[in-house]
Amino acid sequence: MLMVIDVGNTNTVLGLYRDDELLHCWRLSTARERTADEWGILIRTLFQIGEIPNETLTGIAVSSVVPPARTALEEMGVRYFGLQPLFIEATMDLGMPVRYNPPGDVGADRVVNAVAAYAEFGGPVIVVDFGTATTFDAISSQGEYLGGVIAPGMGISSEALFIRAARLPRVEIRPPAKVIGDSTVGSMQSGLYWGYAGLVDGILRRMKQELENPHVVSTGGLAELIFPACEEIDSVEKNLTLEGMRLVYNRLR
Repeated sequence: MLMVIDVGNTNTVLGLYRDDELLHCWRLSTARERTADEWGILIRTLFQIGEIPNETLTGIAVSSVVPPARTALEEMGVRYFGLQPLFIEATMDLGMPVRYNPPGDVGADRVVNAVAAYAEFGGPVIVVDFGTATTFDAISSQGEYLGGVIAPGMGISSEALFIRAARLPRVEIRPPAKVIGDSTVGSMQSGLYWGYAGLVDGILRRMKQELENPHVVSTGGLAELIFPACEEIDSVEKNLTLEGMRLVYNRLR
């Protein structure tokens, strides 16, 4: 079995594959200071809960935008599972030309998203990943990674309001009952939710002017929350990043 680990700035997602079937998926908070032993104990505990024997693991693939996590994850793989993890980078031969300058500046998560989206939908295709930042990635009809857009995520926007405006509270991000809020909390939720939907649709409309009839797929922790409010997104694939990592691992190994 293959374990894939997607280390984001806010959350870390672990997936366990048997061939092309995703058997288990776990979402954890990202702790930059987590040691190799902490990683190993945590993952072995998850395996125990899922009744997964440690020896059934045959490979580990990692996509990380948190450089300090690399050493700990590498030590964890060797010490606890006897496996050298594969750390995915945009500069590898991923089966998709990267037209970015320089290619190494593209986050590994964005490239594996692109690989999975092109495998599923063909091209052109746009991936919207709702994470700490919201990224928009464009893939051509020839399967080339063209580049994209990076915007502050919904969580960042919400936190900025709380930090910079003394009288505004921290609020839960969720669809409001109506657009016109009749309380401070309701007004903030409306602005965050509908304002962000407008940002996403506005960027996608402009991207579509540079691509011919692309499919738009969304992923990430907040994808299912914001999808109903966005007119320009066609589908949601919550495990798109994990699937891309599986495809890349199989190609490279």
